Amino acid sequence: MAVVRPFKAVRPTPELVSKVAALPYDVMDTEEAIEYVKDNPYSFMRIDRAEMSFPKGSDPYAQAVYEEASHKLHQMKKDGVYIQDEKPCYYIYKQVMNGRAQIGIVGCASVDDYINNVVKKHELTLAKKEDDRCNHVDICNANTGPIFLTYKSNDAINEVVNDTMAKNAPVYDFVGDNVQQTVWVISCPHCKEVIEKAFAETPALYIADGHHRCASAVRVARKRRCQFPDYTGEEEFNYFLCVLFPDDQLEIMDYNRVVADLNGLDKEGFLKAVGEKFTVEEKGEGQYHPSEKHTFGMYLDGKWYKLAAKEGTFDKNDVVAQLDVSILQDNLLHPILGIGDPRTDKRIDFVGGIRGLGELERRVKEGMTVAFAMYPTSIEDLMNIADAGKIMPPKSTWFEPKLLSGIFIHELR
Repeated sequence: MAVVRPFKAVRPTPELVSKVAALPYDVMDTEEAIEYVKDNPYSFMRIDRAEMSFPKGSDPYAQAVYEEASHKLHQMKKDGVYIQDEKPCYYIYKQVMNGRAQIGIVGCASVDDYINNVVKKHELTLAKKEDDRCNHVDICNANTGPIFLTYKSNDAINEVVNDTMAKNAPVYDFVGDNVQQTVWVISCPHCKEVIEKAFAETPALYIADGHHRCASAVRVARKRRCQFPDYTGEEEFNYFLCVLFPDDQLEIMDYNRVVADLNGLDKEGFLKAVGEKFTVEEKGEGQYHPSEKHTFGMYLDGKWYKLAAKEGTFDKNDVVAQLDVSILQDNLLHPILGIGDPRTDKRIDFVGGIRGLGELERRVKEGMTVAFAMYPTSIEDLMNIADAGKIMPPKSTWFEPKLLSGIFIHELR
């Protein structure tokens, strides 16, 4: 069963929270990050991407970069930008985007639950990205970006959340990156007991987004355990910062693909090869987005097509093989376009559904050759794959809205 405990959050003063809160570090490159923080000295992005404090071309993974991040964080605390709650609390984090709300509990999950697969994964991680966040967490001595977890909706937790929001004023309520961001503190001892007990009766938590941040937090914990062999398990480094959302509030968006060329085929030869595994229906110049599983939109040479997987192209009983991202990879991207490993092949790129089909058209018009619009993976698919101990293909899910960094910081000692 899961352990999720309250903690003494280091968090911005209400007057500065809208300036501090920032998008996650990994949704933009360094140049975009520099533009993002322009004229805002408080942005947490300056800590998450501290390489922007160094000359252009500097190594973003140098020891000095992480030390600069730590220095900036401590300076913001010293300057009163951040305060710390005196007692361990849970927090409610509500986001409203385009009229849709998701409401999560902010707390700290157990490193041992990750190790013992109570916190379930569905993605592989890259060593370089793990190393980066591991160094950032270790040298800053804090989890600074929350891991996005989900769980089967729980009536007891929902009751505490709804009651707290109805009876208490939020500590933060602002618009950040075009999303309404609202936070309440849960300090009531009884409410904290209810939440902790409800999670203790929850058989599994699932990583929705943040596999690298989660794996890095666990690596830091293992390192600290070696440094302090008489650890009790109660130390803060044994826990990592997370926001836990009930599964029935989340929406996964499509994660689309663009490919640079047709792998030596001409248009006619490519369409013929595709037609062996998919029914192909020309839609013309009007945009087409798939409206059901096992169908795909394809943009090629100024026209949209509907592709539908033919019977027998995938194993319906295999939780991974029946995913649309697997069907496209196994029947088209690999055998026809020669994309063997989409994680490393430079001929393929990925476009989050938040950007819309117009972005796919733009990418093709500006140099790519073909684009594929996907039907979104479901939360049920994600949980089934994690429960089976299997791994999703890369770039299977895109969550919106993103959890902002800098609102909650969990110190490791």
